[in-house]
Amino acid sequence: MTDDHTHVQEFFAARAADWDSRFPDDGPAYRAAVAELGLRPGARVLDAGCGTGRALPALRDTVTSSGTVLGVDLTPAMLEAAVRAGRQSCGRLLLADVARLPVRAQTLDAVFGAGLISHLPDPAENLRELARVVRPGGLLALFHPIGRAALAARQGRQITPDDLRAEDNLRPLLAGSGWQMTSYVDEDARFLALAVRQG
Repeated sequence: MTDDHTHVQEFFAARAADWDSRFPDDGPAYRAAVAELGLRPGARVLDAGCGTGRALPALRDTVTSSGTVLGVDLTPAMLEAAVRAGRQSCGRLLLADVARLPVRAQTLDAVFGAGLISHLPDPAENLRELARVVRPGGLLALFHPIGRAALAARQGRQITPDDLRAEDNLRPLLAGSGWQMTSYVDEDARFLALAVRQG
């Protein structure tokens, strides 16, 4: 495991126990973001970096019992928190790295990633791996329940020009990784970039 992976695991392991209680009002924002994917009953979707599984209920409701929901996270403590919250009933939880997903190529219809992009050790390569598991025409949602400026203010920092989530940085990053950005929203109430898997 690389130092980047260890850092990510340590960061989230230290926060897993009270993660949901720190952000109790994010549920509607997750549901709205999942709705933007337009998934149909029976669809197969991955929540990449699922954490405590906050998106899993909305994903399950959207794809219904005929669909497949996978939640993948690198941090055991986050998956344990998801189980404590009862979210394993909404999807299959897997301890795995988004850099090497235990999923066959082109088997999924969509990937949902909340707060994911800023924690990827090799964003271009990791987005290529997400593209590998999604069928051509499938979708990617990169989401955060608050926008870049609001998040920076919460963390007491400034947005820098090299922020991967800036539209001018994210669009070419996605394009070079097998995705075409189709919409981009960065407002105080949410960040949501949608992309389609290229053929």
